[in-house]
Amino acid sequence: MPKLTAKTFFTEAEQQRIETAVQAAEARTSGEIVPMVVDESYDYPRAEIVGAGFFSLATAVTASWAFGHSSVWVFLPIFIILYFPFKCLIRALPGLKRRLIHPAEIATEVAENALVSFVEQGLHHTRDKTGILILISLFEHRVFVLADKGINDRVEKATWDEIVHLVTGGIRSGQTAEALCTAVARCGELLEEHFPVKQDDTDELPNLILS
Repeated sequence: MPKLTAKTFFTEAEQQRIETAVQAAEARTSGEIVPMVVDESYDYPRAEIVGAGFFSLATAVTASWAFGHSSVWVFLPIFIILYFPFKCLIRALPGLKRRLIHPAEIATEVAENALVSFVEQGLHHTRDKTGILILISLFEHRVFVLADKGINDRVEKATWDEIVHLVTGGIRSGQTAEALCTAVARCGELLEEHFPVKQDDTDELPNLILS
């Protein structure tokens, strides 16, 4: 089975459904909603280094104890030889690599990537500071919602958590596109309540980003 990436996460039909949902939500408000899917928020090199070191150390210690009378001259070559294969193995197995990363580090990197993406995509340039980013980070299995100050000041934080749970629930049930469309519609309702559409509004940002 080919590796699932951000660009293949949704079918073309699903991408069209999501973009249509964004357009429908934005037609009722002056705000901007941008769903974004990324392969990963960070490459986590420390997980590969520490993991490869641990596995090669454990294997070398065991082998030198079992076959080399705990000789350092048996231990060192085994450790050196196995370090890079283990590092490549961890890189090739996302599930294993993810288990070597502390959840707090994952949460920090996803939040940081959301903030960087928010700025890079220009969501902070909306007229009333009403940009909303819904980030799906595939490697981390995380969803993060980041809203600009205009709408964030008027919405309880728990509301964004509800949108995150809505999307993550859809991912778990295999209904990601449908759940994301529902989340977009909910964001549109929040924006419409506080920032209704204006006569000179334009669609300022992309309606779906896959990277």
